[in-house]
Amino acid sequence: MDLKRNFTEFEKVLLSMEKPSTYFNELIEKGEFPEEYPFDMISELKDVPQSKEHHPEGNVWNHTMLVVDKAAVLREKSKNPRAFMWAALLHDIGKKPTTVLRKGRYTAYEHDIVGAKMAEEFLKSFTNDEKFIGTVKNLIRYHMHILFIVKDMSFKDEKGMIKNVDLDELALLGLSDRLGRGFISKEAIEKEYKNVKIFLEKSNKIKNNSKNE
Repeated sequence: MDLKRNFTEFEKVLLSMEKPSTYFNELIEKGEFPEEYPFDMISELKDVPQSKEHHPEGNVWNHTMLVVDKAAVLREKSKNPRAFMWAALLHDIGKKPTTVLRKGRYTAYEHDIVGAKMAEEFLKSFTNDEKFIGTVKNLIRYHMHILFIVKDMSFKDEKGMIKNVDLDELALLGLSDRLGRGFISKEAIEKEYKNVKIFLEKSNKIKNNSKNE
């Protein structure tokens, strides 16, 4: 199998289709999704469960498909659609090695950190574009920071986030992630948009303060 050709086709789909999930789900249903390394990092997501409380859509594959579709809607707002869409597809690949059942619920602590390294490994199999790889890697590394910043969680990495990612791009990815779920009410959608606004306000304030130090 020509995996480089698969990579090129995946990228074309991510950048052009209104609902990229249609293509990816069809490959899965027909048994044509590449299972070889490094594509197994993506295909194995269908075997990774999630807690229904936060992910009524089910496994990580289902969530990822919803996220890429949401990202496709926001794609034209991105300054770097190529990196943005690859980040959407790969954002949760770190859940495969980090998901465990704790006290009756599934958790995937540090899947963002693990996933960033895995995404770098995946992309290096097909391209030498270090700037592109770094952009995708860092978007994935910090994609949970909307939650971390809004809730002022102690393990947030403000300095790393400010240094390594474009805040607007991170907000787009975070919004795609938060809206890429099963049934989500109008009130919940409004809350996610409000959280993104709060995130940008707080993060830009942090960024401006760091410049004055």
